[in-house]
Amino acid sequence: MAQRIVLNRVSYHGKGAIGEIPDEIRSKGFQKGFVVTDPDLVHFGVTKKVTDILDGAFVPYEVFSGVKANPTIENVQAGVKAYQASGADYMIAVGGGSAIDTAKAIGIIANNPEFMDVRSLEGVADTKEKGVYMIAVPTTAGTAAEVTINYVITDVEKNRKFVCVDVNDIPDVAVVDPDMMASMPKSLIAATGMDALTHAIEGYITKAAWEMTDMFHLRAIELIGRNLRGAVNGEESGREGMALAQYVAGMGFSNVGLGAVHAMAHPLGAVYDTPHGVANAILLPTVMGYNADATGEKYRDIAKALGVQGTENMAQEEYREAAVDAVRQLSKDVGIPADLREIVKEEDIDFLSDSAMADACCPGNPKDPTKEEITALYRSLL
Repeated sequence: MAQRIVLNRVSYHGKGAIGEIPDEIRSKGFQKGFVVTDPDLVHFGVTKKVTDILDGAFVPYEVFSGVKANPTIENVQAGVKAYQASGADYMIAVGGGSAIDTAKAIGIIANNPEFMDVRSLEGVADTKEKGVYMIAVPTTAGTAAEVTINYVITDVEKNRKFVCVDVNDIPDVAVVDPDMMASMPKSLIAATGMDALTHAIEGYITKAAWEMTDMFHLRAIELIGRNLRGAVNGEESGREGMALAQYVAGMGFSNVGLGAVHAMAHPLGAVYDTPHGVANAILLPTVMGYNADATGEKYRDIAKALGVQGTENMAQEEYREAAVDAVRQLSKDVGIPADLREIVKEEDIDFLSDSAMADACCPGNPKDPTKEEITALYRSLL
């Protein structure tokens, strides 16, 4: 069986990387950009870091700042209409997962208008054309949306999130500049960092994992274990380490999928608007415990990557427990809540469980959970 790896055409990394954007635009002969971002990033001057560079290089552009957290179908449709009216011929997405996911959906529909309903993009859609040329500039260190072939849209009418997987949506260029992430508050650094760790761990143990993606995921776990606490505490080296770590995790999981943590986290975002990274972080240790007996020796590798000493001398049960404990401790150290008591209502669990079972991430889990098992996992965190 052939294995497939899809990555950006080119990516830039490090402080000042956004300075490369004008040359990328000129090299393609583009005439006008469509900058997709969110209103908070405009308000706090983060988007301006990119638009100042465009202004300095006399590059024409138009800003669309109508992105919502957990972007909706209607949000995407409004973005498509704005793009079509702008006369732009490429996009620059500036933001976290919400902005980049919105831009991906806009770009796909602009070049594949038969999917304007947005819902038909769920799962693996049969799009024929590559999305609009896109340069993605992440402002958070977690989602890795700038290097993935996935995006998530919220269906408000049906009270659910759905995952879209499409090689045609990957940004052409990723610009991962840690200076663009400097304004993140501690809570967001923690949440997005734990999102990245969830990507790396789920990608490492998913059914489709193989040698090349294992390489990415283990390195990402190591980088996160070494840098997340420092990033939350305001250390520049920690922020730079997390900028790289989340991208490396994205290189892996984008190509092999995720698992039950994400399947269970998506409904929490749809029903309660729970920040995605927080939902993942709360669920991760518990779901790791559930999955442990289907992971061979991989938890030994995870524990070692997170800095646990003496893993080579541990019995299987010991290193599995050590891996789960290391994740739980990291989550605690960066201030993530330990349970879902303040989030989930008992009467919603049946709906949450149905949604998780139907989520596109669920089949990638190393074990095939039943609805009853998913329900029990939710309840164990109340």
